[in-house]
Amino acid sequence: MLRSGTCTKHETFLEPEEQLAATAAAMSDASRARMLCSLMDGRAWTATELGAAADISASTASAHLARLMKQRFITCLMQGRHRYYRLASPAIAELLEKLMDISWAGLPVPKITTPVNLRYARTCYDHMAGEIAVEIYDRLITKQWLANDGTLLTMQGKQAFATIGIAIDSPSSRRKFCCPCLDWSERRYHLGGAVGAAMLLHFIQQRWIEPVTGYRELRITKAGHHAFKCHFDIAN
Repeated sequence: MLRSGTCTKHETFLEPEEQLAATAAAMSDASRARMLCSLMDGRAWTATELGAAADISASTASAHLARLMKQRFITCLMQGRHRYYRLASPAIAELLEKLMDISWAGLPVPKITTPVNLRYARTCYDHMAGEIAVEIYDRLITKQWLANDGTLLTMQGKQAFATIGIAIDSPSSRRKFCCPCLDWSERRYHLGGAVGAAMLLHFIQQRWIEPVTGYRELRITKAGHHAFKCHFDIAN
C-alpha cells in the first residue's frame, strides 16, 4: 500500500483511508453541519450569514469555512469585494441528503415551527421541497411513474414526463438520476436527483411556481395550482 508522501514541498497526499477520515471529520462539528444544511437551499451565502445561521463568531465562521473548502464541500465565489460560499456540487448535496435521511430517521417528530409559506413550498438545493413536493412524490409512486423506492423513473413515468414537457437528460455517473430526499419539515420524501431538478426547472419555466427573490420560498401561481391538479391530481 502506498504511504503518505509528498509531491512537492507544499503538497501532501494522504492515503485513501486517511482522506476519507479527514472528509468525515470536516462534517463532525455541529457548527459546520449547520452551515452545510443552510447551504442546502442552493443559494450562495456570505460568511456573516453562515456565521449567524450557526450562531458563532465571524472569526470562528471563517475557520470553519476554510476547513470545508479544504475538503471540497464548498466553493467560494467572488463578486467585487464580497465573498459568497455555496455547495461545491450536486454530489455534495446528495451526500448531505443521505446523511440527513440516516441521522434524522430515528428522531421523534418535533413540534412544527417552520413558517407556513416555507413548509408549503421551498427549494432544497436545486429541487423542490415542502408539502406540495411531498404530495407530488407520493403521486408519482401511486401512478407508477416512479419506482417504489424512488430511485427509478419507470417507462410509464418517462412517457408521462415527456407529455408534460419535462426534459430529462440521460443518466450521468456524476449524479444520481433520481432519489428520495427526506423533507425536514414533513418527515416524508420529496424527489431529488437530476429528475427532481428537471421538475423544478420546468415548473419555473412554465410559471407554475415563482421563486421569491432572496429566499428559498416558492410561490405557487394560479396556473400552477391548475397544472398540479391536472398532471398530479393535487388539489391545493
